[in-house]
Amino acid sequence: MRTGQEQGTAGQGRRVPWKAEAGVFLAVAFLGAGALGAVQPATGIPTEVLQLTQFGPAAGVLAVALLWPERIRAGLAGMARGRRDTAWAGPGRGAGVRLLLTAPLIIVLAAGAYALFDGDGDARLTDPRSLAHPFALIVLAQLVGACGEELGWRCYLQPLLRTRFGPLAAPAAVGLLWGCWHVQVFAQRPGYAAGFLLGTVAMSVVLGLGLERVRAHRLLFAGGFHTLVNLGMLLAMDEEDGTVLPMALFGAACLLAAVPWVLGARRDTRPGARRRTAPGRIPAAPHGAR
Repeated sequence: MRTGQEQGTAGQGRRVPWKAEAGVFLAVAFLGAGALGAVQPATGIPTEVLQLTQFGPAAGVLAVALLWPERIRAGLAGMARGRRDTAWAGPGRGAGVRLLLTAPLIIVLAAGAYALFDGDGDARLTDPRSLAHPFALIVLAQLVGACGEELGWRCYLQPLLRTRFGPLAAPAAVGLLWGCWHVQVFAQRPGYAAGFLLGTVAMSVVLGLGLERVRAHRLLFAGGFHTLVNLGMLLAMDEEDGTVLPMALFGAACLLAAVPWVLGARRDTRPGARRRTAPGRIPAAPHGAR
C-alpha cells in the first residue's frame, strides 16, 4: 500500500498533459539542433563524419527527463534492456532483424531505380576508400549520431504518441515531424522536399511497426536501421546536391518498402489473428493524463 506522499507524487505524474511533454521535447529538439549546428564549425568535426544536429532530439529527451523524471522512465521502456518476462521471447522474435534488412532493401530499390531512370544505366557508387575520412570512423560516428536522433524520435516520442493514436497514425505523425525537423531540406526544390518527407514518413512507419514487435534494445535497432540508410545514401546516391530525381526515387523506395509492414500489421489486427506485438513495450496512457 502506498503512502500519502507516494500517492501525491504519482498523482502529479498523471496530471502532466502528454501534449506538454511532446511540446517541450519538440521545442528543445528543434532549437537544440539549430544551436548544435551553429557551433559545429568551431568544433572542427567534419559533417561527413558526424553532424551535431543529430543530438537535438536527445537534448529534447533530457529536457523532459529533468522536468518529469517519473514519466521519462516509463516512456523509455524497452529502449535498452527489456523485462525478463518479455525480452527476446514469443512471436516477436526476429522482427529486429527484418527491420534491419529493410534498410538495405530501400537503398537497393532507390539506387537501382536511379540507375534506370537517369538514362545512363550506371549506378552511382562511391568507393569507401575514396572518402576523406576512414570508413570505419564514419560508420561508428553515424551509428552514434543516429542513436542520438532515435533516442528522441522512436524511443521517446513514438511511444508517447502511441498511447494516444493507432499503430499507423503515431509513426506517420512522428515521421512528418522528423522530416520537418530537417529544416534545411525546405531550402531545396519542392519536389526534393516532397520526396524527402515521403521518405521520412514511410521509414517512420516501418520503424514504428517494426518496433511494435521488438521487446528490447529498441534504440540499437532503430539506430542501426537509420545508420544503414544513411550509409547507403552516402555510398550509392548523389542526392546531396539537391537533385530532385534521386530524392524522389528514395521516397518512393521507402514507400514501397513500407507496404509489407503495413499489410502485415493489418493482417495481425484481423479478428482471430494471433497477437504478435510484444506485451508491455508501449506504456499505457496514465489514468487522468490529458
